[in-house]
Amino acid sequence: MSRNPRPGEIYLEFHPIGQQVKVTAIDAATGIEVSTFGPASVSEEDLKRVVVRKLKRRISQIAGAGDQASDPTLY
Repeated sequence: MSRNPRPGEIYLEFHPIGQQVKVTAIDAATGIEVSTFGPASVSEEDLKRVVVRKLKRRISQIAGAGDQASDPTLY
C-alpha cells in the first residue's frame, strides 16, 4: 500500500544500544535522514525534540545550499 506523504511528516525510529538509544528521523517527503544518540535514561520526548531539530536544520542546509556554501559539519 502506497500513499503520498504529507509535507512535514516525519518518521522516527528508536533503537536501544546498550545504555544508549539511537534515534533516526526521516522526512517523508524528501527522504532526508539524520540520526543522533542519547542516554537511555533521557525521556523519549527529549530525544524526539533533538532529532527533529537536527532534521529541520539539515533540510534548511540542503535547501540553502544553492544560495551559499554551508558547513555540513554544523548541526
